[in-house]
Amino acid sequence: MKRCSWVNENNELYVKYHDQEWGRASSDDNYLFEMLLLENFQAGLSWECILNKRQAFKEAFDNFDYRKIAKYGTNKINELLNNEKIIRNNLKIKGVITNALIFMEIQKEYGSFAKYIWHFTKGKIIKNKKSYVKTKSPLSDLISKDLQKRGMKFVGSTIIYSYLQAIGVINDHELQCDLYTGEEN
Repeated sequence: MKRCSWVNENNELYVKYHDQEWGRASSDDNYLFEMLLLENFQAGLSWECILNKRQAFKEAFDNFDYRKIAKYGTNKINELLNNEKIIRNNLKIKGVITNALIFMEIQKEYGSFAKYIWHFTKGKIIKNKKSYVKTKSPLSDLISKDLQKRGMKFVGSTIIYSYLQAIGVINDHELQCDLYTGEEN
């Protein structure tokens, strides 16, 4: 199978993520929060690093349960800061807690986080026809600004673009990839 050039074919987790997950449209709020949490920790690091630690993050962050994460206090933060299996960054950990609270506020406002995130494209997948790597777009700029206005942390345009790719709002499989299905928008 031909894959996107960024896939490390020697890493089974990465290959599986690319082939079965990345770029597939999701409206599952639990998954959408999981990916948001992982993208938060990815800021400044490689996605492969985060993917390799995904199971450890899942265990450390109560199966990515945003309802539980929103209630984390000092003891849990200290536990996470001492967990050598995850990225131990105080600002990112506190950012995830803040983001969990805001995630739930958005759910209340829109009925689900999925309805919120997909309303920006009116439920349509953005399919790009390209042979180059893009890191942000007017869409990611717009969503980033809205999330920042609401108080979310680590949601700059580049992180949000990557997030939109991960959850399938933007399908950016490369032209030579067997999973490419795009038409230029």
